[in-house]
Amino acid sequence: MAHDLIIRGGTVVDGTGVPPRTADVAIEGDRIVEIGRVDGSARREVDADGLVVTPGFVDIHTHLDAQLAWDPIGSSACWHGVTSVVLGNCGVTFAPVAPGGREVLAAMMESVEDIPAASILAGLSWNWESYGDYLEELDGLPKGPNVGGMVGHCAVRLAAMGERGMDEMPAGADDMAAMAAMVDEALSAGALGFSTSRTLLHRVPDGRNVPGTFAAPEELLAFADVLRARGGIFEAAPAYIRFEGGSGDPVRDEVAMYGDISRAGDCDVSIGLTQVDAAPDLHLRVLAAVEAENGDGARIRPQTTSRQVGVLFGLTGRTPFDRREAWRDLGHLPLAARIASLADPSSRGTLLAEAEQSIASGQIDWTGFFPLPDSPVSHDFGPRDSVAAIASQRGVTVAEAFIDLACEMDGRRVFSWPILNQDMDEVLGMLNRDYVTLGLADAGAHATQIMDASQPTFLLTHWVRDRGAFTLEEAVRRLTSDTADLFGVAGRGRLEPGAFADVNVIDMDGLALGYPEMVADFPGGASRWTQGADGYHYTVVNGEVFMESGEHTGVLSGQMVRL
Repeated sequence: MAHDLIIRGGTVVDGTGVPPRTADVAIEGDRIVEIGRVDGSARREVDADGLVVTPGFVDIHTHLDAQLAWDPIGSSACWHGVTSVVLGNCGVTFAPVAPGGREVLAAMMESVEDIPAASILAGLSWNWESYGDYLEELDGLPKGPNVGGMVGHCAVRLAAMGERGMDEMPAGADDMAAMAAMVDEALSAGALGFSTSRTLLHRVPDGRNVPGTFAAPEELLAFADVLRARGGIFEAAPAYIRFEGGSGDPVRDEVAMYGDISRAGDCDVSIGLTQVDAAPDLHLRVLAAVEAENGDGARIRPQTTSRQVGVLFGLTGRTPFDRREAWRDLGHLPLAARIASLADPSSRGTLLAEAEQSIASGQIDWTGFFPLPDSPVSHDFGPRDSVAAIASQRGVTVAEAFIDLACEMDGRRVFSWPILNQDMDEVLGMLNRDYVTLGLADAGAHATQIMDASQPTFLLTHWVRDRGAFTLEEAVRRLTSDTADLFGVAGRGRLEPGAFADVNVIDMDGLALGYPEMVADFPGGASRWTQGADGYHYTVVNGEVFMESGEHTGVLSGQMVRL
């Protein structure tokens, strides 16, 4: 009997971390049925000689919660081998929602994750109240990738407590019982876990911190009790540096609380972690505290990115000078007119003067502000690559260098201002710890600011192929079985008989990042950064070819992932 699909003769990297081997992969329906030398025929065969065959990548930290409603392929993640995504990170979700609460949740998502509220309100049906109903809505949507989600603390607190949920006062016993019941409903309906935000960076439009930021440990432990009964993961955007009291070490106190949650809930706890130059030893203190808690029976898994997290600027998006009058007016012009204005002496002088004034304010360190190269695209920068260094080399001011660089590539030049994971040696140090997992790619979030959904391609090109810091099999394990197992994405992340047939066929030599581009394709014409890739010959989801050479085939075979 013919198989549906055979991928022949590729170098199979199965996601478990074992060395690669040459083999065929046979698929019937949505499952892998055989790996090895496969005799017989198939309705479709793919020649993978000279190519690498991996499981589809599992992205555990996305904010595609809204975007999938109008962009079912989940771009940009789909262009980087991602076949399964987890929604509901950082406590910010669209369910549960009390009557009349949709506008509040949409505005909060815009404020925290830079996803326009107008697009969210126009693009979603809002045909739900409970989280279980929300999962049913997702189940009915056409999807390119597989989709699972966590229930978010922000939505739960608002649904249970209303405006009081915004208060910094502790929740009462009745409040905690009501919230625990909502989380129990969500987990029983198939949510992969519970998420919360404690960072002071996350705020609602009026400037207050998001609901749950100041939740007492007792409130979070109430959710741990539900996780113990139902299963699932606890995910947090943590606060390492804002508390006083306790042991006198806010990092240790914060991590100790997650240790208590993990032990009480018999659950994994995933916490965001990045290196930041402003607090150069913070990540090391967090790692030391995590190791101490894990040594005492906790299961805390920090997640970080494989690359710098950089805010993107350029004439096609935002510039560092947009608060100045002439630059604000410039932003309203078509791109060609912007370039012309920057070249015209009558307008260039005013723009240059305003840029100089802005630079003099010292808000940006231009030694850490970089033009993104395009051949090849690279997100690894050194001091000689900065705008400040280029200005010195050219004998011009920083403002002049920025303007001249911005006009290159027909005005499509992009600049990166790394704000997290600035020290790539320290990033490697984090990734070399086996309990640190890959996350924080933020697909769908920070639409006009950041584009990190290309993390898998960066990992495979920069750290594996170009630097040799990881073996291919270890990098693929980090992108597949490690993330799938941690978040309960069952049956995925491995190439083995019986597993779901989520597969990538990759040309490692030809693998390359695309150049970031600004597109206006959100509902209402709102803009966002996108980034593609070369080298992914095929991406298969549930046995069907979803992406071929970077193009969507029209297939939308993604399934819901439930705990």
